[in-house]
Amino acid sequence: MSEKIFDVIVVGGGIHGVGVAQAGAAAGHSVLLLEKEGLASGTSGKSSKLIHGGLRYLETAQFSLVSECLHERALLLKNAPGLVKLKKIFIPIYSDTKRRPITIRVGLSLYYALSGFDPHSGFRSVPKSEWGGLDGIETGGLDAVFQYHEAQTDDALLTKAVMESASSLGAELRMPASFTGAAYEKGGWTVGWTEKGGGAEARCSVLVNAGGPWANLVLEKITPKQAAVPVELVQGTHVIVEGKMETGIYYVEAPSDHRGVFLMPWYGKTMIGTTETPFEKNPSDVVPLADEIDYLLKTAARYFPRFVAADKEHLAGTFAGLRVLPSGGGNAFHRSRETLLRGGGRNDERLVSIFGGKLTSYRATSEAVIKKIAPFLPSAKARADTKTLKLG
Repeated sequence: MSEKIFDVIVVGGGIHGVGVAQAGAAAGHSVLLLEKEGLASGTSGKSSKLIHGGLRYLETAQFSLVSECLHERALLLKNAPGLVKLKKIFIPIYSDTKRRPITIRVGLSLYYALSGFDPHSGFRSVPKSEWGGLDGIETGGLDAVFQYHEAQTDDALLTKAVMESASSLGAELRMPASFTGAAYEKGGWTVGWTEKGGGAEARCSVLVNAGGPWANLVLEKITPKQAAVPVELVQGTHVIVEGKMETGIYYVEAPSDHRGVFLMPWYGKTMIGTTETPFEKNPSDVVPLADEIDYLLKTAARYFPRFVAADKEHLAGTFAGLRVLPSGGGNAFHRSRETLLRGGGRNDERLVSIFGGKLTSYRATSEAVIKKIAPFLPSAKARADTKTLKLG
């Protein structure tokens, strides 16, 4: 390995890391991916498990992001039918709900238009005669219910499937392999890591930092010295409780702050999430907080009385992950979810760091990375098109 040369070396085995490995290999390039623990062991395995356009992003006019995600959702439904399944989502509107029926109707209409009027993105108003079949939802004060569709996946399995696709195209994976540093010299990078107790290194033309919440920590190990990218980490916690949602997924407003919270079926149980809590510690130290668990359980109990008994002692599970958001003031719930691609000083395009991004749009982000670094890669004959590659 010490003498091997790759076109691209990727640090990080989350959804964006494996996506870049797949896109690079599909374009005909030699790719090595380094992952310190396991694929999707960080944020990519602790998401809300949704492949969606992001209906709530319309509130902050992130139209291009919603359109891109809806397009990518359609591709995943086609290319990964065993991993990505279309699900009904219900939005109940109560007398004390901040977002009124007309607001939801307008939002869903725009959502449908941004999808290119995809049949999977249509919606309907659920008649009162059907409310009794909505998993025991509280009907007192219920004014209206809307239903549309999104897709659900097992995020860890999807990440692994993308890596399997990348490997089938020639990409190599080293795992567990802990990145120890990289130095730019002689027009390329010398990259080091440890695996199986020993050190190893290889050369590459371009280095891609897909460290997720650890991306700035990766930059600290790179020579020449790299400036940290101004981002903030936001913790999102989910809880899993006994009892399955049979009819679909529910998108409700948390009574305390009017944030959107999902309740969805998950392997025979119900998953509830998520929260948005500022996080300033080492990303490896993220854990669900007691206040977050209480917040989610109280939200569930408000709309589904049967979950009142789902207190901390009866939880089936909890997990927490970290979002990477652009620095800035205001509520994190309304912060931009656009992906940030940052270079590295004078070697700008030979080092690309990925900050943020969505599970749904990983493929589009990965293709954008390969397009960005293409001028610094040798010419190659494409092996495949990621738009048509089957997964799982």
